Amino acid sequence: MNDKSLQETYAPQSICFGCGPANPKGLHIRSFEQGEEVVADWTPESHHEAFPGMLNGGIIGSLLDCHSNWTAAYHLMKQSGASEPPCTVTAEYHIQLKRPTPTHEPVHLRAWVVESSEDRAWIEAELSAGGKVCATCRGLFVAVKPGHPAYHRW
Repeated sequence: MNDKSLQETYAPQSICFGCGPANPKGLHIRSFEQGEEVVADWTPESHHEAFPGMLNGGIIGSLLDCHSNWTAAYHLMKQSGASEPPCTVTAEYHIQLKRPTPTHEPVHLRAWVVESSEDRAWIEAELSAGGKVCATCRGLFVAVKPGHPAYHRW
């Protein structure tokens, strides 16, 4: 596995709360290609809790959203043969919280493409802790065009 994450490689100046390496108060998700999936490990802190020992649902949503978005961007880059990923945004996503997510250990994220076209990808993802799936996600992520506020954000 490469030492640099997708975010550090392709968007080192990104200020995104979930995945931006340049956001000093962000979550700093670090996503890595692993075969047909993109994976990440992330360690919660007490200020990420909804109540003692359990991860906040909004943080879970941010983790799955950003990780899935990078899965889509990386896939679209490889699919087109480009040297950089397109700027992609979340068109829609659905999170299912399956069980409380403990904060005393790292969480593991994995995401994969289930369908794609030239400028969009449907992604499925899951967040697990202690070997148990705690949340799942399915979302649509779309490459934006000039004129969109997210264009050139990376």
